[in-house]
Parts: sequence; C-alpha cells; structure tokens
Amino acid sequence: MKRLIERYLEHLQDERGLSAHTLRAYHADLDRFLDFLAFDFLARDAAEIRPGDVDALAVRSFLAHLSREGVGRRTQARALSSVRGLLKFACREGLIAENPAASVRTPKQPRKLPRHLRPGEIEELIEAADGGEPLELRDRAILELLYATGLRVGELVSLDWTDLDLEGRVLRVVGKGGKERMVPFGRMAADSLGAWLGAWDDLRKEGATDGEPVFLNQRGTRLTDRSVRRILDRYTRDAAIAAGVHPHTLRHTFATHLLEGGADLRSIQELLGHSSLSTTQKYTHLDIERLLSLYRQSHPRAKRE
Repeated sequence: MKRLIERYLEHLQDERGLSAHTLRAYHADLDRFLDFLAFDFLARDAAEIRPGDVDALAVRSFLAHLSREGVGRRTQARALSSVRGLLKFACREGLIAENPAASVRTPKQPRKLPRHLRPGEIEELIEAADGGEPLELRDRAILELLYATGLRVGELVSLDWTDLDLEGRVLRVVGKGGKERMVPFGRMAADSLGAWLGAWDDLRKEGATDGEPVFLNQRGTRLTDRSVRRILDRYTRDAAIAAGVHPHTLRHTFATHLLEGGADLRSIQELLGHSSLSTTQKYTHLDIERLLSLYRQSHPRAKRE
C-alpha cells in the first residue's frame, strides 16, 4: 500500500497536473488511511499491508474512526474521495479486481445556505464607501458593481475598460471555462464607475503594460482579488455588519434579490455564468414564509375560499 500511494501521487502530479496544495491534501488523507489500517483495523506493520487487504468494511470503519475523532463530514467526504481514487488506480494497475470503496456512501453533508445580505444591509455596506478621494471612488464602484452584476471577484479584477459600455450599462466578462457572457448593470453602478473613471488617469502608472484594468491599486496597476477582499472587510467593519461577508456574499445577494424580485432561475443562471441550474439554486435564498406565500397564491389546489 505504501508504494501504491507513492505511485498514485506521482500519477496525480504528472498525468493530472494537480496543484501542490491538492497533492498535500491527498497525501495526508492516504497516510491517515494507511495508519488506520496498520494500527487500528489490521494491526499489522504498514509495510506488509497490500491493496487486496482493503475491503468495503475497512473503508467504512475508517470513516467511523474519523467520526469518533471529531473530524467533520466535509473532511470525511474528502478522505473517502482520496481513498476511492487510490483504489480505482489500483484497479487500473491490475492490483485488485474491483474498487471496494465504490459502494461506500459519502457522508451526508449538512446543508448550509450561503450568506447573503438583506436589502438594508447591502445599502449600508455600499454607503460606507462615500468619500471623494480616488481610492474611495474606486471602492464605491467595486461595491456597486459586485452587487449590480454578481461577478466573481476574479472576473471583476480582470475587467478592462474596453469590456464596459457605460452608456449602454452592460459589460462583457469571460468566466469559468472561457465562457463569455454579457451582464447588464444599473444606473447607480454606472454613475459610480463614471466617477471613478474621472480619477483613474491620475492614479494609473505611466508605462504599465497590463492593459487598461478598470480597477487599480494604489501603485496604479491592476487590483488583485486579495485586495478586493481586504476592501470588503474594511467596509463591512465600517458599516457594522456581522463578520463573514466576502466578495462571494455579494454574488449570493445579487442572485437572491433578483429571485425575490421575480426573476426566473434560468435568467439568473445566465447572469451568473453557471453551467448548471442546480448550482444557481444554491446561490439563492427564499425564506420559508415567502415560499409558502407564493405557493398559496399560485397553486390552484392551495387556494381556499
């Protein structure tokens, strides 16, 4: 098993090109599994354990062991995925006939709705950026545009002025998988962008070769996604909003407020650039009372005389 793990990690690095961070996670999961087999399940030296010694009971017992150790279900699911991948690789290499982990159920994940801001909160957040200095104008434009479009932070910082039509209030963005989409934005975002554009030339670094980025840092070059997170943290504190607000929170908020305003999920899916409608559903919130109200108003068999 020890040699199998080494070969599998080499396969992940060389053939699948996984990042160093992901490889470390796989390595840690598989070492933990081998330790469990050696010390708890088989009581045998790790060097003597063979792939054929592992069955479905061993994998299920490993998950139970992780649970007793207080490991969360999300981490358990990741560990199971690592073990499945290893044993699938062992099948491919002809070391075992079938994958014993294939029949083991993934631990059920607690459903956690993504954080979103209520209408009053989002206004307080945006209004916290109310100064007239160049970077304050930039920050206001960032907050307005994130809420107006639901852009991912990576998409936001990659925008160039040539991607924006301020008069038509629409922008072009290239999202995940190289998919291009057009996203409209409102008058408030357009006005904030226009105010920021007036200060942009003075801040832009002379001779920079990174295009015409919409959002600049204080050195006059393209803003990074990490900087956007710091900016949002600052205004979250200034607006006295509870912690835990991230750029993706504004994306969730954008989708939820559109849905609450009557937009259909398919349209929201297009605006967010999701390939799957199920992904869009996770980004939206409707409280149960609103759902019940909509149901009672809309379904013929729900109406009462």
